[in-house]
Amino acid sequence: MSNQPPSHYRLRNILRRRTFLVAGGLTFCGLDLPGLLGAAEQRPRRAASTIMIWLSGGVSHLDTWDLKPTAPAEYRGEFQPIETSAPGVRLCEHLPLTARQAHHLAVVNSLGHYGRGTGDHHAGYYYNLTGHEPDQSFRTLGNNRTPRADDWPFLGTVAGLKSPPHPYLPPVISLPQKPGAPMYTRPGQFAARLGVEYDPLYVEGSLERPLEFTVPALRLEGSVDPARLQSRRGLLGSIDRAALLADAEGQLVTYSKQQERAFTLLASRATRDAFDLTQEPAALRERYGPTVNAMSMLLARRLVEAGVPFVSVFWQGNPKISDAKHCASGGGWDTHGNNFGCLREWLLPEFDRCYSALLDDLHQRGLLERTLVFVTSEMGRQPKIGDPRSGGPRGAGRDHWTHAMSVLFAGGGIRGGQVYGSTDRRGEFPAEHPVAPDDIAKTVYHAMGIDDLEVIDREGRPLQLLPTGSPIAALFG
Repeated sequence: MSNQPPSHYRLRNILRRRTFLVAGGLTFCGLDLPGLLGAAEQRPRRAASTIMIWLSGGVSHLDTWDLKPTAPAEYRGEFQPIETSAPGVRLCEHLPLTARQAHHLAVVNSLGHYGRGTGDHHAGYYYNLTGHEPDQSFRTLGNNRTPRADDWPFLGTVAGLKSPPHPYLPPVISLPQKPGAPMYTRPGQFAARLGVEYDPLYVEGSLERPLEFTVPALRLEGSVDPARLQSRRGLLGSIDRAALLADAEGQLVTYSKQQERAFTLLASRATRDAFDLTQEPAALRERYGPTVNAMSMLLARRLVEAGVPFVSVFWQGNPKISDAKHCASGGGWDTHGNNFGCLREWLLPEFDRCYSALLDDLHQRGLLERTLVFVTSEMGRQPKIGDPRSGGPRGAGRDHWTHAMSVLFAGGGIRGGQVYGSTDRRGEFPAEHPVAPDDIAKTVYHAMGIDDLEVIDREGRPLQLLPTGSPIAALFG
C-alpha cells in the first residue's frame, strides 16, 4: 500500500484506471518518450494512411478472387468468374460492384504459410497481422493461446510508431470490434513488446445501431463533463512526482508526459467529431450500406481523411446468420458449412457494396493515391469441398486452409488492374511468385515509406521488428 495520503492514492488510481491505461495508449510514435521507441527518418511515403480490411474467419480465395472454373467439380465450386474494369482481372460473379473498381486493384493470389502456421485462427491472426511465424506455443495451445506481452507487434502499431504525430487523433484505430474478445482474444492485434501505450484505440460498433460507435477511451464516465475533467487535471498536477516515481508497477513514470495527450483527447470536440457519421450525407451512407461493417468502412474513410495513419476494420459477424440453415460460420467468413449459400446470400453482397463504395469514395475525394487499402484474412479455405465437421460434401463447406490465400491491394502507389502470382490448377498451393505474410507486411511498410524497422527497446538495445520478408516491388507503379 502506498504511503501517500488516501485521497491522493484514490485519485491516482481512478485516473490510472479510467484514463491512463486506455487513453495513455493514444500516444504517438515515441512522442516525449526519449530513449524508448523513436521513429527513424524514413523515405517519402506513397501512402500517408492505410486501411486494413480483415475478413474475420478466413475468406475462401476460390470463391472470391481466385476462382478455378476448369478445376474438377469437387474443387471449383458453384460460382463463375466475371470480367472486370481491368483486362485480365476476373472476380466472382457475386462481386459486380467490386468488378467495376478492378482497375484500382492488385490481386495477390500466391500467399501461403508454407507449413509455418497451425491451421488455427489464433496462429493465422498472429502470422498475418505481425509477419512473424507463430512460435511453438501456438501449436501446443491452439486457440487457447492468448496474447502475450512479448509477442511481436501488430503491423499497424509499427506503422503508427513510425508515422508523424497527429495533432489530435491516435495513430492506430481498430473498429468495430476487438477480435475474439472477451473469450478468445486473438493474438497479433496488439503492440505487445512495444508496450501497451502503443496499442490501437479500439472503437466498438453496434449490429443493431450501425451509426453508433463508442470509444471507451474517450467516453467521460458518470457526471464527468469537460469542466470537471479540467479540474481533475489541476488536481493531478498537485500529486507529488516522487510518489509517481515510486509507483510499484513502474509505469506511471511515463504517464506524466502522456497525460496531456490523454486529457486533450478526452476533452477534444475535434476528436468526437471525427467519429460522428451523422455528418455524412444520407445518400453516401446508403451507398455504403446499412450494416456495421459498411459504416466501419465509411468511418475508416473519415479517419484517414482526418490524417490517421492506420485504421483496421475487423469484419463483425452477424449472429443472426450463424446457424447451419444460413452460414454455419459464426456469422462471418469461417464457412465450414453452406459455404456457397452463405457467400451468395449474405457475405459477398454486403462486402461488395461497402468495399466498392469505399474505393470509389476515396477515389472521388482524391484520397486513394495516398491511402493504401488492403483486404486480408487469417487463412484461405480448403479447395476440396466438404468439411467433415459439417456433413462432408453434402454440407457444402470448406475447412481451414493455410497453404494458399489471397490479398487485395489498392491505392497508396499500387498499380491497379493487375494480378500478382497464382495458385495451382486446383487452388491448393502457390505456383508462380509465392509470397509469405512477412512479404505482405513489408509491402505495407514500403507503401508507407517505412524501410527502417529498427527501434530501441527499454533496455537501450536495438530491436529489429521484422528482419525477414521483402516488399512486392512489382505491385507499385
